[in-house]
Amino acid sequence: VKSDPPQKILSMMSSLKEICSGLPLDPLPSNRGRDPDVPHAPIRTPNLTAEEKRLALRNALRYFPPSHHATLAPEFAQELWQYGHIYMYRFCPTLHMRAYPIDQYPCRTRQAASIMLMIMNNLDPAVAQFPQELVTYGGNGQVFSNWAQFHLVMHYLSEMTEEQTLVMYSGHPMGLFPSLPSSPRAIITNGMVIPNYSSKNQYEKMFALGVSMYGQMTAGSYCYIGPQGIVHGTMLTVLNAGRRYLGSDDLRGRVLVTSGLGGMSGAQAKAAVIAGCIGVIAEVDEAPLRKRHEQGWLMEVTSSMDQCIKRISNSYYFVSFREAKSSKTPLSLGFHGNIVDLWERLLLEYERTGELLVDLGSDQTSLHNPYNGGYYPVRLSFHQANQLMTTDPNRFRTMVQESLRRQIKAINKLSDAGMFFWDYGNAFLLEAQRAGAEVEKVGGGATEFRYPSYVQHIMGDIFSLGFGPFRWVCTSGDPQDLSITDNIAATVLEEISASVNNQIRQQYNDNIRWIREAGKHKMVVGSQARILYSDQKGRVCIALAINQAIADGRVSAPVVISRDHHDVSGTDSPFRETSNVYDGSAFCADMAVQNFVGDAFRGATWVALHNGGGVGWGEVMNGGFGLLLDGSEEAAKRASLMLNWDVSNGVARRCWSGNSNAYETIQRTMEGNRQLRVTMPFPVQDERVLDRALQG
Repeated sequence: VKSDPPQKILSMMSSLKEICSGLPLDPLPSNRGRDPDVPHAPIRTPNLTAEEKRLALRNALRYFPPSHHATLAPEFAQELWQYGHIYMYRFCPTLHMRAYPIDQYPCRTRQAASIMLMIMNNLDPAVAQFPQELVTYGGNGQVFSNWAQFHLVMHYLSEMTEEQTLVMYSGHPMGLFPSLPSSPRAIITNGMVIPNYSSKNQYEKMFALGVSMYGQMTAGSYCYIGPQGIVHGTMLTVLNAGRRYLGSDDLRGRVLVTSGLGGMSGAQAKAAVIAGCIGVIAEVDEAPLRKRHEQGWLMEVTSSMDQCIKRISNSYYFVSFREAKSSKTPLSLGFHGNIVDLWERLLLEYERTGELLVDLGSDQTSLHNPYNGGYYPVRLSFHQANQLMTTDPNRFRTMVQESLRRQIKAINKLSDAGMFFWDYGNAFLLEAQRAGAEVEKVGGGATEFRYPSYVQHIMGDIFSLGFGPFRWVCTSGDPQDLSITDNIAATVLEEISASVNNQIRQQYNDNIRWIREAGKHKMVVGSQARILYSDQKGRVCIALAINQAIADGRVSAPVVISRDHHDVSGTDSPFRETSNVYDGSAFCADMAVQNFVGDAFRGATWVALHNGGGVGWGEVMNGGFGLLLDGSEEAAKRASLMLNWDVSNGVARRCWSGNSNAYETIQRTMEGNRQLRVTMPFPVQDERVLDRALQG
């Protein structure tokens, strides 16, 4: 970015100024329709009545003066009929979407400019899964519901002062409202539906009507940083799975089989190689498979099952499962085909030879959205499945459920033979159970299945120590700033790790290794961003050190700090983030809501609260934040106050539920901060007390 010639920068700034001038109405932009050169979201099937279609059209037209209704109404109606939603393609900007340097946005406050930068990064075609449908990841994780909303939001942000807050209702900008300089500059809610009406069928209708939206996690909160975020989380999951299931830190020669190479799942290939194992990932859609290969995240690709299982070719990287396993060569292999076929072939190989070719297994298909492109049934090509999805949804549903049963049957047999499988929190086991697959855990609770979720067995204890996905974005767009902040973060963690216990030191060491090697793995896609897992002390110290580097001029522009909603405190999700909460509160959402509110009045630049995310609509409440570090003392005060709350809230809740790691963590935190006072639980030490009381 810094090497751009002045004329190019002026042209960019002029284009950004045009984007921020409001809806382009005089004249209307030409209707170019959908771009055939970018991937597009599956056709939605909201099953609206005639009156509901009329209402959807009426709702869309209210963004425009009546003088344009006669022109826009027919094309909006066509979009609703053809795609199941009114995206307003006519208003999709021609400007290339990306995270432009913060000083190029025409704003009155840098806080507003930082939000604009993050929005445009979420819609960057290199980052977004379906950019023209405003979907960042997960198949249906929307930034906005339509392009009119994008234009209005950018306009409001360009006009905003430090005494106003932008209020966002499920993608719709309700407007700028007076507030305090200490208030958030944006308050975002997505999918806040009355609980009895928070069903997936109701969602499809509400989204088609333009009145609610599924923001996934960091799509609707403007905090996505590309698949780098999930690369790191997946790497930590695989490393800790090896420690738990295989009893080793050394994963060389070990095979992980999974599926999905989309917006989030695309990280699996890179994570497997960084962890040192052999990752084999099935994907039915050739477009994301090619994308990951071109990015260098997939080392090799094949559509031949025989080549995948046996020998692929004689080139340097192309080795067979067996060759890679014996030579202990890290490998990421993309199989262009259905994961069910792959699991069944692995089972067949085991039954024929007695050789178990897979050590670890999981799944990252988008099963929060199983019947609208999140999961593709076996026996159909990708194209055939997309057709059936819209022409015969009931048959498509039946075939998805049949495939889930087959997939689980093969996994069960391989698991009995010694493979270790876990659910990745994508509703895989939940939907498999609903399909009638054999996933029940005998004597298990409401959130337990035959296989654990990765939170229950792997990441839950890490969360309870206060560790979670902390991230930052260098708003200059300068890779040198990212390199400097990487070094700052690693140095901070190295200093802290010298005085912690072995359990915490192991987590620090994993993340120091990650951050020291991050540059060579070339994981930046879109904005100059980084992620690592840190506990409360690490997050605060890193934020303050980066803020000081901005003040000193070592970092050339402000930095946005954030995190994934998938964190210690950010998400109440009984089948993922809170699946290891066993006191009966796993289905309660107080933690996520309290986090959203607490972040707002402790200094966040913007906050978001969502229904859905990861496991799906109606299954999760989650929230996140963005906070701009600008080198000021005020920014340091905000970061310290907010980050301490943002972690302690979740650790306190996990402590109260009975988690011993969380108990010890919050005790240490209280010892370091006398203003923090948490209600601590007294465990029942003698179960006979309960027995006698209940018998009486």
